[in-house]
Amino acid sequence: MYDISTRKLALALVTQGRSLNSVSKETGISRAAIRSWQDRLEPLPRMAPPDPEPPADEVAHAYLLGLYLGEGCISAHPRGTGHYLRIACADAWPGLLQECREAILKVVPGVGVYTLQRQGCAAVTSYSRQWPHLFPQHGPGKKHERTIALQPWQQEIVDAQPWEFIRGLIHSDGCRITNWTTRLVRGERKRYEYPRYFFTNVSVDIRRLYTDTLDKLGIAWTQCMRNGIPFNISVAKKASVALLDAHVGPKY
Repeated sequence: MYDISTRKLALALVTQGRSLNSVSKETGISRAAIRSWQDRLEPLPRMAPPDPEPPADEVAHAYLLGLYLGEGCISAHPRGTGHYLRIACADAWPGLLQECREAILKVVPGVGVYTLQRQGCAAVTSYSRQWPHLFPQHGPGKKHERTIALQPWQQEIVDAQPWEFIRGLIHSDGCRITNWTTRLVRGERKRYEYPRYFFTNVSVDIRRLYTDTLDKLGIAWTQCMRNGIPFNISVAKKASVALLDAHVGPKY
């Protein structure tokens, strides 16, 4: 059904690190056809991985680390030595998706970045050999089922850029809401509203990284139980909320 030039184009896109889904959508060729052409190719030669390189931009890396710990994953390319970094961003916040793209390009300049649309969200995706070195928390299984700890060089970056790390965590797994309550004042019940930040993550280690950084910044926080499960970290005191408002900002 397809001529040689069409096949070469599709395979060239795949060898650039593109997923079968994205190549199929761009070219109109079925994934099954592209996969069958791949299977006829000679195996790619295995090259030694490059020496680890530090992030090109430590501010962007601190932010991207927060996004990765919240809504990111890394997976190996089945036919190469590189890896895919994927960060899930909800469609409700297109500005967050753009900021994620910009952070990736600052951390590894020149790398390809594309989005794969899913229901209700988009996966911001990039292919590079550097991702496992830049995010050594990568490993088999779910994050909350394995130990998550920062390497010394990562901790130095977080210590130098704590607000960017907090911003990435909140932009991925956090939110700012308005709570309300009522009080009796001179016999009359009045409604009071106040802002509050929540951070929700199943991983005990990731929550600890968040709260340890809040402690260093002087942010007051409490752990909230929901259905007997302590997955939520709340920041509700006025002064602490004001600091988060000044340094984190809303999703948009």
